[in-house]
Amino acid sequence: MTRIFSGIKPTGHLTLGNYLGALRQWVTVDQHRADALFCVVDLHALTVDHDPARVRRLSRQAATLFLAAGLDPALCTLFVQSHVDEHTRLSYVLECTANDGEMRRMIQYKEKSAKERAAGGSVRLSLLTYPVLMAADILAYGADEVPVGDDQAQHVELTRDLAVRFNQRYGHTFTVPKAVLPSVAARVMDLQDPTSKMGKSHGETSGIVYLLDEPDVVRRKVMRAVTDSGSEVVHDREARPGVANLLEILAACTRTAGDGDVGPAELATRYSSYGALKKDTADAVVETLRPIRERHAELCADPGYVDEVLRAGAERARGLARPTVDAAYEAIGLLPAR
Repeated sequence: MTRIFSGIKPTGHLTLGNYLGALRQWVTVDQHRADALFCVVDLHALTVDHDPARVRRLSRQAATLFLAAGLDPALCTLFVQSHVDEHTRLSYVLECTANDGEMRRMIQYKEKSAKERAAGGSVRLSLLTYPVLMAADILAYGADEVPVGDDQAQHVELTRDLAVRFNQRYGHTFTVPKAVLPSVAARVMDLQDPTSKMGKSHGETSGIVYLLDEPDVVRRKVMRAVTDSGSEVVHDREARPGVANLLEILAACTRTAGDGDVGPAELATRYSSYGALKKDTADAVVETLRPIRERHAELCADPGYVDEVLRAGAERARGLARPTVDAAYEAIGLLPAR
């Protein structure tokens, strides 16, 4: 059976982009077709300045939202990264396989380190090396596929390179995974800056729809979304990024609601004004998020259930990862513990 691994970093409240770009695919497709492992990758949240209490709070909230969105512990393995030591054990071994140039060429390192320096801060070493930890997250489980957004595809390519290099140098140890990109709404853009991804850790939040936003807040954000010059409703990412973003969000949400696979270009033909498009998009987003918010409230009232899901998930994850990590230790030359 195909094995897949994917995770989300708890650096902010989960957004509509996280749901349409990743979570929905996990829920509706991935957990049913594969041996699927889904992880709150909390160690990755430590690569920048952070509030420890907030990381813990957001980690729990993310796990609860995974369940609220529809992940079923009977079908998949849900756990928190730091609860499974094999991730950090394997990460060091892979750091001894990677090289400095590979790390410094990573696009996210270039962008985040430049932003940190511009703000007068220092760049943590973990920001440079965290793609290796990401590779360890994947390779520890022998994952065949990694569902990711297009902004993470480079990290999966690095993972493939490290797996191939390790296998060639030390003997076949790792499965070489491939990235799988969602076909619809792979990258939801900020409603106020439609040239930038809707990110959960942005400082400016007026263009970000969070999964736990109240309906009136969602409507206000969508109705105030930036559109483009002119008035014709067309799907053109280059010339009309604001309208294209709304059309893609509407297409994704109405597909969730059972309106078939109507694409953004076809939806554009149904509208003669931006106002009508915004209203229908707001309605669709509110309805898409409604069951998630309701289920989240139920889960928050039963924290013991969430704890048990994470405990059982980490136990299974450890059992899957340990043989591979032990094999990597032996292959690279470390003396086995007896």
